[in-house]
Amino acid sequence: MFVDGVMEGQASEAGYFFVGFDRDAPAQVEIKVATPDGEATHIAVIAPGVFNIQRIDGLPQDQVSPQDPVLLARIAAEVERKTAGFASLADLDAFRTGFITPVAKYRLSAKFGGQRILNGEPKRPHYGDDLAAPVGTPIRAPAAGVVAFAETGLHFEGGLTLIDHGQGLITAYLHQSRIDVKAGDSVARGQVIGAVGKEGRVTGPHLCWRMKWHGRNLDPMLLVGAKAPL
Repeated sequence: MFVDGVMEGQASEAGYFFVGFDRDAPAQVEIKVATPDGEATHIAVIAPGVFNIQRIDGLPQDQVSPQDPVLLARIAAEVERKTAGFASLADLDAFRTGFITPVAKYRLSAKFGGQRILNGEPKRPHYGDDLAAPVGTPIRAPAAGVVAFAETGLHFEGGLTLIDHGQGLITAYLHQSRIDVKAGDSVARGQVIGAVGKEGRVTGPHLCWRMKWHGRNLDPMLLVGAKAPL
């Protein structure tokens, strides 16, 4: 399977593959699928998104622009471990069943793609959906997959779990107060993987739910209820 001429992976044994587009994707993208029997090409037309500006004040300065060399070294080591988790490529197509929300009852306190201004400093966009809920609220795996990363105490994320749903489609669960799984575990759709918290860079209890595919940041809420064609 090719996206704008770049090979992005192979279909599963059942013939399923995933393609995702990020916040700033171009208006048109060519998708080509090639088999020994021939190939097919599709031009995907991508509607532009509408993104807000999210201003958050009152954060500790080391959660906005850390300067301490010891802390910076710690953050760099965490980034290296997270990058390895995001590089997971499980031989699955669990995404085909669609997704449920990882928190049953929540308030959407911040939407995907909003430009973040933290303590008055412009930062990168917010690549997640913030689901506000009380500390301890169960977090469910929205689809089956394999845990690619699970750690507590990260500087920005607090408790963080990554789940690989197949072909490099990774969902992330930030700020957890408790993690109930470990790297390498297989999880079922609806299985409790941890609990909502207020760890890391937060102003209140919530789950930041994120999704990445081959380096692209996707809006996970777009896959809630979506299913692959039969």
